Amino acid sequence: MRRLTTFITARATSWIVLGIALLGSAALFAIGSGTTSESAPGPGLPDTAESVRVSELQRTLPSADATSALFVFSRDGDSLTDDDLTAVGEAAADLSAFARDGFVPPPTVSDDSTAAIVVVPLEIADDIDSQSERASELREIANASLPDGLTALLTGAEGFEVDLSAVFDGADFTLLLTTVIVVAILLIVTYRSPWLWIVPLVVIGTADGLAGIAAARVASLIGITLDASVTGILSVLVFGAGTNYALLLIARYRDELRLIADRRHAMEKALRGAGPAIIASGSTVVLSLLTLLFAELTGNRALGIACATGIVVAMIFALIVLPPTLLLFGRGLFWPYVPKFGSEDRSARGVWARLGRFVSLRPAAVAIVGVLVLGGLALGVTQAQTGLAQTERFIQAPEAVQGQQVIADSFAAGSGSPTAVIVNAEYADDTAEVAASIDGVDSATVGEGDGEIVQVNVVLSAAAETEEAFDVVRELRTELDSIEGADALVGGLDAQALDVSEATRADQNLVIPLILVLVLIVLMILLRAILAPVLLLATVVGSYFASLGASWLLFQTVFGFPALDTNVVLLSFLFLVALGVDYNIFLVTRANEEARVLGTRAGMIRALAATGGVITSAGILLAAVFAVLGVLPLITLTQIGIIVCVGVLLDTLLVRTVIVPALAFIAGDTFWWPRRPHPTAPGTRRAG
Repeated sequence: MRRLTTFITARATSWIVLGIALLGSAALFAIGSGTTSESAPGPGLPDTAESVRVSELQRTLPSADATSALFVFSRDGDSLTDDDLTAVGEAAADLSAFARDGFVPPPTVSDDSTAAIVVVPLEIADDIDSQSERASELREIANASLPDGLTALLTGAEGFEVDLSAVFDGADFTLLLTTVIVVAILLIVTYRSPWLWIVPLVVIGTADGLAGIAAARVASLIGITLDASVTGILSVLVFGAGTNYALLLIARYRDELRLIADRRHAMEKALRGAGPAIIASGSTVVLSLLTLLFAELTGNRALGIACATGIVVAMIFALIVLPPTLLLFGRGLFWPYVPKFGSEDRSARGVWARLGRFVSLRPAAVAIVGVLVLGGLALGVTQAQTGLAQTERFIQAPEAVQGQQVIADSFAAGSGSPTAVIVNAEYADDTAEVAASIDGVDSATVGEGDGEIVQVNVVLSAAAETEEAFDVVRELRTELDSIEGADALVGGLDAQALDVSEATRADQNLVIPLILVLVLIVLMILLRAILAPVLLLATVVGSYFASLGASWLLFQTVFGFPALDTNVVLLSFLFLVALGVDYNIFLVTRANEEARVLGTRAGMIRALAATGGVITSAGILLAAVFAVLGVLPLITLTQIGIIVCVGVLLDTLLVRTVIVPALAFIAGDTFWWPRRPHPTAPGTRRAG
């Protein structure tokens, strides 16, 4: 590693590194990603899922090349008047100009006369832009001549696709701009310099741009297209992790500038000191993310490969591009707090050193209090509910959600999204009869067929994507499976959501243990110990449950979220364990280094004093960056952002500063078991 760090920092070769980085970056930006991201994420189910098999069979039906726009007309819960019904009929006639075959069926009025539904058959749009443009024209026509107080809302599958696309329209730019502003402000506060913050921000910002291109290219190799939700999380992760690596390197560089006169030698020493921790940290995150490649859901696999690629790019820029970039400037880059050669190291008298000495005097009591705090917060997990309906996934309800709520109030709740059952043609009537007899089914009617198979349309009484609807779908699958020879398959929106929920649960059961094993192995290799890695991993897992419990209380009392989305548990666990262990790595690798000279107790205090400020700054920055996900109007991303934000703050301010040092003090030299540190005599401590 010495030759590489010398090449990166030497006067003659650092320019070569920068030149290669500049040319390589320009080439990648010129090539581009080569793919077009979808505006919104799809379900990403495997081909074996029952709802996916239904979708494939529906392609053979006569209406396979058709879709429909569903308009619901209402007067805020009041009964529709005769004039209202006349206006609805006229609107339906006007909408027929867009209809497939020029015909729109007569409106369907609810039994209580509070709402009317108009279904407009449509050709399938070529892309989301033309679909959105058509939806705008349809909305304008539907509402053009309505009496005062009567409204027409576009909902159903077409409405949800358009509104979900609108949610992600421009989301990447909004998220990126907010992230850059947050990172810039926190770097200015951290460095208290008018220009030092610019260097890491430019380097990591460039890494983020390249990470998006590289991730799209890598994902395309395995047949995955990245959607806006994945690219949004990718930017947040690259900025957060990349800036953390930059903070750690710059802090070590500042320390070495006090001890070494030549700034290039100081950077080389800093790179050799911080490099292993950054590599171990990044490798842990990358390996954890790659476990998602074993997931069933395409969205999880896409997130794993994209974010793993992004972290690799962030590490490369932090370790290879940032050092020579910093060396372009002298010590004045740190102005007004310039680290002068031979100046005193004040960290030994700072707040973190004092905290370390305090914890070392009462480690057992401190550890017990810390564990009780985590345990108390984790109690909130016992009350957490999972599973959001389609209408509950938006921070602000779009038109499609409002329309679905009107339908649920006036018709059978599942009217807007009937369940589709595909059966062999000769069993269609029997299937409809059995389906109609199931509790929770409002109606079952035989629909179109192609001579071999027929679609039976089943309307559920329960609202879409609720546990009640899932229970009915499960019972439908069980009962219809008993009709020998029917080969019944149950699909549609509710069945798809159920399949996604079950696939997510399967992904959790597979991926979470893999993450724990991989993180443990990385820690064991890094520290060449067994006990310390086990304790570190236990603290991170405890921090995760505490953050999940605390966040659930926030969701209930402050945000009013009804439940956690199904994928939130897995993704928040992934990010918190992988990123949370970073701070333990930063602390314990320094403690391991110091313990070889000072012993375990003094080494941990020294490590806490040396890394306390930078790790706290890094944790606060990472927490703030993930909180930025809240600017997007999807509850799922907001929940992930808040859980990771709370968890990172717990890791930074409680676990890493209090609990881990306390456990190290309690264990003593056994902390490094089976290896034992061999401190040298006093006065022989290494420089820096």
